[in-house]
Amino acid sequence: MDTSEFVKVYGGNFILVTRVKAELEAAGIIPIIKDEGESQRLAGYGSINQGFQEVFVNNEELNKALEIVNRVVSEMQA
Repeated sequence: MDTSEFVKVYGGNFILVTRVKAELEAAGIIPIIKDEGESQRLAGYGSINQGFQEVFVNNEELNKALEIVNRVVSEMQA
């Protein structure tokens, strides 16, 4: 059973994640950005996921965050 308080709502490159993060913060949601590639680089390992990041939000803010993410993604694809 997963008891995490955070859930992934988006994954993409640095530029797209920055846009999603800004929109979430404007709505009062503080996201957590996970960058495995940067973590691996800092630890001295090579990374095949360089530039790929994931956005996580608190479970209590999930529905509102998903609405924002879906809107931003559709705007970026237009």
